[in-house]
Amino acid sequence: MNILIAGDFCPTHRIPILLSQKKFDQIFGQVKPMIEAADYSIVNFECPITSGTERPIKKCGPHHRCSEEGMEAVKYAGFNCVTFANNHFFDFGEYGVKCSIDACKRYGIDYVGGGRDYSEASNILYKIIGDKIIAIINCCEHEFSVATNSTPGSNPLNPIQQYYKIQEAKQKADYILVIVHGGHELYQLPSRRMQETYRFFINAGADAVVNHHQHCFSGYETYQGKPIIYGLGNFCFDSKKKKSDIWHEGYMVKLFFDNDDVSFETIPYTQCKDVASITILKENDAFLNRINRINQIIVNKNRLEKEVEHYYSNCQREIKSYLQPFPGGWVGQILRKLFTLKLIPNFLSSNEMMVLLNFVDCESHRDKLLYVLKSFNNKN
Repeated sequence: MNILIAGDFCPTHRIPILLSQKKFDQIFGQVKPMIEAADYSIVNFECPITSGTERPIKKCGPHHRCSEEGMEAVKYAGFNCVTFANNHFFDFGEYGVKCSIDACKRYGIDYVGGGRDYSEASNILYKIIGDKIIAIINCCEHEFSVATNSTPGSNPLNPIQQYYKIQEAKQKADYILVIVHGGHELYQLPSRRMQETYRFFINAGADAVVNHHQHCFSGYETYQGKPIIYGLGNFCFDSKKKKSDIWHEGYMVKLFFDNDDVSFETIPYTQCKDVASITILKENDAFLNRINRINQIIVNKNRLEKEVEHYYSNCQREIKSYLQPFPGGWVGQILRKLFTLKLIPNFLSSNEMMVLLNFVDCESHRDKLLYVLKSFNNKN
């Protein structure tokens, strides 16, 4: 049995025009045969389907959506299943969730990781492939998209709850696949928390863990004989802005399940660079060499910690800018930029920074802080 998994599909910039013209082959022509050749294929559907008139939810960051042609294109490409656990699934509220699920049903596409409430969003997808059953668990890090007991959205990353789902799946399935949406955007290494969590899923009984979200590819490792893929990169995510090569490069992963043995192969490509399509990398030695350099860091605990700490250190000024008492709008954007460039001082005292650290670092204090911030957001 083999399962093919692709990263983020989010039709933006040039892609919606091609979708409206039904030029699906222009986008997926090169990868379609590989997708169709798999026993089962999965792609992350990174935005809800809407009619185009709905109001977006209140959140920071961009809102993404697409027309029903997005799901039709995924079907054309040969995908059997979409994952909905991501940070954009709830961008247009309950209506977007409903339209996306309804579109899956119309086109005969399975879905996992999203639903009308937490109970549905956290459901395991069981598929019979040949004479084997595979269980698929899909979750995402907490942003503005996660479902609750009374609101729709995505299945939130919660290692305790995922542990229970893995234990449930072990009683019903031959293999267990966990797909996670998370990580630092445009950073090609996993954090130690990600590595510990994904290794925990393997220890709990998962046969493979695959991650996407970062808008760039990462590396992989084999842990306890099972593959952990730390980042597939964008699958089809066009951009108006000029992006670095890592935005445009990625790979699909094909997992092979054979009794107790689980192996994999990568299928590298470029996407939406010069043309609005996915192009297979035929000469991929340089690409694989870059992945191997990342892999060497991933398997070295001390080196990975150093690299991630260095990344965090470089992000300090930017993160602090969001804690400053700057106003909203363009004035705040200018002040934040000046602060990042060290042209205006830090307005927070060391004592205030310590208070913030205590609120964020201590789980109980963090619960209170989140409640206050969310309550304030709901009132405005």
